[in-house]
Amino acid sequence: MNGNHLPDLARDVVQRALARGATDAECTIAEGEEFSAGVRMRELENLKEAGSRGAGLRIVIGRKTGSSYTSDLSREGIDLLLKSAIELADVTTEDPHAGLPEPEELGAVAGDLRLFDPEVEKLETPLRIETARRAEAAALDADPRIFNSEGASFESHVGRHIFSNSRGFAGDYRTSYCSVSAAPVARDGESMERDYWFTLARGFGGLEPPEQVGRTAAQRAIRRLHPVKVETQRVPVVFEPRAARTLLDNLYEAVHGMSIYRQESFLAGKLGERVAGDSVTVVDDGTIPGLFGTSPFDDEGVPSRRTVVIERGVLKSYLLNAYAARKLGMKTTGNASRGLAGNAGIGHGNFFLEAGVQTPEEILAGVANGFYVTELMGFGVNIVTGDYSRGAAGLWIRGGELAYAVSEVTIAGNLMDMLMGLEAVGSDLEFRGSMAAPTLRIGEMTVGGK
Repeated sequence: MNGNHLPDLARDVVQRALARGATDAECTIAEGEEFSAGVRMRELENLKEAGSRGAGLRIVIGRKTGSSYTSDLSREGIDLLLKSAIELADVTTEDPHAGLPEPEELGAVAGDLRLFDPEVEKLETPLRIETARRAEAAALDADPRIFNSEGASFESHVGRHIFSNSRGFAGDYRTSYCSVSAAPVARDGESMERDYWFTLARGFGGLEPPEQVGRTAAQRAIRRLHPVKVETQRVPVVFEPRAARTLLDNLYEAVHGMSIYRQESFLAGKLGERVAGDSVTVVDDGTIPGLFGTSPFDDEGVPSRRTVVIERGVLKSYLLNAYAARKLGMKTTGNASRGLAGNAGIGHGNFFLEAGVQTPEEILAGVANGFYVTELMGFGVNIVTGDYSRGAAGLWIRGGELAYAVSEVTIAGNLMDMLMGLEAVGSDLEFRGSMAAPTLRIGEMTVGGK
């Protein structure tokens, strides 16, 4: 990718917007190249390579906002981008909270955040295909009960993000990642189950060995065989890390600035109050080197930072961009997020629940009779009220050990009660993406079965 002129182009677009009457302007340019190779039953099934490049412009005229984007970076394409944004600003209504962050709020995290590994661009196609093939082969060879596969894949991406605004900020950074995943199918008699596993890293050298990915996926599929439905009961529920991450997703929605100012969250108006058990500390940190929610600045040019959202059970902060902050009379937390089109929304950096001291085995050992959740289905979560009901699958816990597979049950409760009832937090925090949680145990939930 040779886009050395792109920072200049971003600055030029901003200047041209000001010359045409904009009070303020910001330009985002993104470019990227992605690759994916998929194998199924040891044969190459698909190969995809694609590149993209585009620019987005947001302008403010007084308190009116207009935005536009284009994938045509020619002189004509940029002219049309400017014209569209100005025409849109003319017809929108004034909003007293619109506008860019204050100049003193702008900036970037210094130092190498290890977001880009140049080796990813140099990976040979045969190696990428072979890596996917090795992951699937390890799954298929792990156990005679693995009889089929939904495939394995190798994916990689390299990208660049360029940003410039009329308040003197300009910055750009490059990113890369690659991943390997496998999804085998197990069968034993009439019972047939699937599961998957994956590894993700900024560079090829950071990936788990493909054989390990395949074997883990196979073990996960096999342990789901011959599931039973249990009687409806109230018991402790343990979430394995992959399932616990979805609780963090719900919590993120609840502390999202837009949910707060619209009064559409069960956590609205609760800053400074106890909302979770003592063992719960939730952090949003966009500055941890090498992770997937890390960046030197947010999508409004505000430096990324570490924000403690919940500290030992007490709600300390919401996640805000400049707009939500103005609506709430607060300061941005550097969480602006946007694609090329439209106004900035709110995103998260590395959003995680801090690890505790107990191992997963110790957490299970404390449960005489309960449910270990490995997968959640459906969308039965109401962020306004906190009401929670989702389809689930996993394993039953008997005498502190995983006993047998369970499927087709629901787990129900209320997010506020679940947070308050979080009585054990595992030591097994691992980032497989920008959101992460360790093993979690909630004192009691309703498991709905027969």
